[in-house]
Amino acid sequence: MTYAITQTCCADAACVAVCPVNCIHPTPQERDFGSTEMLYVDPRACIDCGACADACPVDAIVPVDRLTGPQQAYAEINAAYFAGTPVPGPAEDSPNFHAWDRPAFDRVLPADFRPLRIAVVGTGPAGMYTAQDLLLHTNAEITLVDRLPVTGGLVRYGVAPDHPATKKIGDTFARFHTHPRVRMLLGLEVGEHVSVQEIAAHHDAVVYAVGASGDRRLGIPGEDLAGSLSATTFVAWYNAHPDVAPDAVDLSAERVVVVGNGNVALDVARILVTDPERLAGTDIADHALRALRDAAVREVVLLGRRGPEHAACTRPELLALTQLPGVDLVIDDHDPRIGRAIDAAGPHEVAALLREVRREQVDWSRPPAAGRRIVLRFHSAPTEFVGGDGEDDARVRAVRVTGGGGDTLLSATTVLRAIGYRGTPVPGLPFDETTGTVPHDKGRVAGLPGTYVVGWIKRGSSGGIGANRACAAETVTSLLADAVQGVLPAPGHPAKSFPRLARRRAPQLVDARGMAAIDRAERLRGGRDGRPRAKLATVEDLVTAARRRSVR
Repeated sequence: MTYAITQTCCADAACVAVCPVNCIHPTPQERDFGSTEMLYVDPRACIDCGACADACPVDAIVPVDRLTGPQQAYAEINAAYFAGTPVPGPAEDSPNFHAWDRPAFDRVLPADFRPLRIAVVGTGPAGMYTAQDLLLHTNAEITLVDRLPVTGGLVRYGVAPDHPATKKIGDTFARFHTHPRVRMLLGLEVGEHVSVQEIAAHHDAVVYAVGASGDRRLGIPGEDLAGSLSATTFVAWYNAHPDVAPDAVDLSAERVVVVGNGNVALDVARILVTDPERLAGTDIADHALRALRDAAVREVVLLGRRGPEHAACTRPELLALTQLPGVDLVIDDHDPRIGRAIDAAGPHEVAALLREVRREQVDWSRPPAAGRRIVLRFHSAPTEFVGGDGEDDARVRAVRVTGGGGDTLLSATTVLRAIGYRGTPVPGLPFDETTGTVPHDKGRVAGLPGTYVVGWIKRGSSGGIGANRACAAETVTSLLADAVQGVLPAPGHPAKSFPRLARRRAPQLVDARGMAAIDRAERLRGGRDGRPRAKLATVEDLVTAARRRSVR
């Protein structure tokens, strides 16, 4: 028997570090690491020890004989990754099945090195991997800062509610909240309550892990009509983000058009057509569950500018879409290039998963067919969001797309743009408007000694949760190298002065005990209905829960 890595793989390589026979690839030392959709277990080398499953923070590694339903495909997916590669054998003159690299000690700090005071701004995966790295390898004192009164970032507000295993990475990060060398200051916004200069003056170094909360624009007429929303807004809405109002999304029409076919687009489509009762046992926002129960949506159209061979989603996410209970998946066969590309796709290509999906030429002049379905329409570039007439001209009524030899008008009053996240400027930090990132050199912010970036604000909105581990390691390596060389500016204030400043500037500040109280309150609310948690959706409710130390 062997193990297989499944859909929820976070690719942070925690499993690679514990595997005694090096059967999980690509490793962080290999060229393909960070560019593959997930990691893979070589069934020819796996010795069934289970160490990888124990180390996996998202429960993605499962014995092959326990795979059920859609997960059974991952036995073949893991094996196929190694097809055509040599069968592992003992290294020359060694009983080991692979050659070990020489030990590398990239971070050697002097024995008498003083504890650093480091602020990490942002408590999503990038920020928490940074804090974890610093806590495990140094004696640094960490101040965790977040503009929201609750931790989690992308894990809390970006992962779809029907992916609970992926959210388990949050439990790994939560163990650092009460670490004796960690201080937590939530509800404190850099640029609003404190300046970049002020936070720098109180710490040896500051690492910004603020993510990419903005969205990319299409730049076409009608993009700002009512009913045209970014997918980032929709994702935040169903995840109870305080920045998005409960009534921000209108689901009164039968058809929703989603521009894009990446993983976020697939998440959005899946949530829109999934039976709401299947979501009732998740941590989806209360207001989103009510809206989905009352929704008229029966069809979601995913628009891809290019062909299926260039689909931006990963195979695991598309595979899950093909097996969604009670939902038909259809390919609009309006262009002969679509079928040719699918039929010619190799076994490792995303398009190959679409071979068994029904193809038809959809008549867009008619209302959506009966039942619930998702339509994949490739070679279709949106050129205009068309408004209505008269009093309704401020709302989108249709999407004009170009492709397949002409224009097509798709009627829709809700259109979601899922073409990527984009970083937003932090007042006081340099910002590259073209890339939506902070200019840096291996994490060092240009022109600001002692200031660093990590995550999407550093590299752009690419890579999933686990990619932030390697990203954080690079930034921390740069920070520690600067510390050893003595180029970090020394703090100008004692350690206790910054928390005092924060409390004066942000009266709704939440600390670690407050965060624990929020967690208890949400779990208690959710437990009453058989849910893992019921999220509090406003800043006021979160702060109130934080101040209620005992939950009844």
